[in-house]
Amino acid sequence: MKTAIVFDCEFLCVQGSQGRFWCGAHDPDPVIAQIGAVKLGLEGDFPLLDTYRAYVRPVDRFGGRYPIDPFFTKLTGISEDDIQAEGMPLQEALAGFDRFSDGARSWSWGKDELNMVAISCYVAGIPWSIPAHRFDNAVKLVIAAGMPVEDIGKTPSNKLADYYGVEHPPLQGHDALDDALSVAYALQHLLKTGKLQPEVFDRI
Repeated sequence: MKTAIVFDCEFLCVQGSQGRFWCGAHDPDPVIAQIGAVKLGLEGDFPLLDTYRAYVRPVDRFGGRYPIDPFFTKLTGISEDDIQAEGMPLQEALAGFDRFSDGARSWSWGKDELNMVAISCYVAGIPWSIPAHRFDNAVKLVIAAGMPVEDIGKTPSNKLADYYGVEHPPLQGHDALDDALSVAYALQHLLKTGKLQPEVFDRI
């Protein structure tokens, strides 16, 4: 079955770092700590076929481990214990994502790949393992399906399924997999209702 990947990532922040664009003296680099992804079928009844979640041990420019700030834990639910117990090197997490995607185009609500691949690989000093043309912005898909542009800026990824009135299991905002699921549920709904055609995933 032809598929598309919907993904999200959570990247390090501390109180106020977003407003400073991560340029404060003590702000961490915005490297990833978690990847979540959903495999969406583009045929038949457009099933959600599989999911992927990985915790990443975030490292600084000198190879040292960034500690998990309490603000980040409150925002995402990701704790130091989670990283200690399940965290893996970035290269391993990206290799797992690459295998999971199996060459399919990968879509996020925005451009999460810049943090997941470009920034994180640069800071970690490892090769960029997945080329930029494998990624795209899911905002293009909902625009093609008729979502008003003025609504897009007011709708974060974790609220997209609710925007379309899609019933779904409880989701935790700012969890990478749950945010990816929110977008995937919305795209699945648009496909099932005919507002979004599968071929749009190829031609945008």
